Amino acid sequence: MAEAIRRQAGELEDAVLGALWAAGRPLTEPEVRGALPGDPARTTVATILARLHDKGTVRRNRQGRAFAYSPAVEDRAALSARRMHSELDRGDDRSGTLARFVSRLSPDDERLVRALLESSREERDREERDRP
Repeated sequence: MAEAIRRQAGELEDAVLGALWAAGRPLTEPEVRGALPGDPARTTVATILARLHDKGTVRRNRQGRAFAYSPAVEDRAALSARRMHSELDRGDDRSGTLARFVSRLSPDDERLVRALLESSREERDREERDRP
């Protein structure tokens, strides 16, 4: 039962972030609630927004007596990257975690990671050369 509730909360977190990304502007809790499918309880949406804020996934700014929320990550890819970094930072065997991760990459994903690393290296080299 607890696993089903957690899965549902994770799905709701995704839906809340999707609503914030789609809005393109900060939303109050009632606006977020109105943008979600179904009819989630006000307290449920407020709890999800508070959890996302605690995780650093959304920002909140005072708007009158309420808060307006906006995403702190640009898109789903940035969210996934943030989660991956959190997992790396949480563990005490960073090398082992990365080794297990790359050992399970498909050949296509391995080629993509290699290309991205090379591109990142070239960008850093360009920035270093352009510094005064």
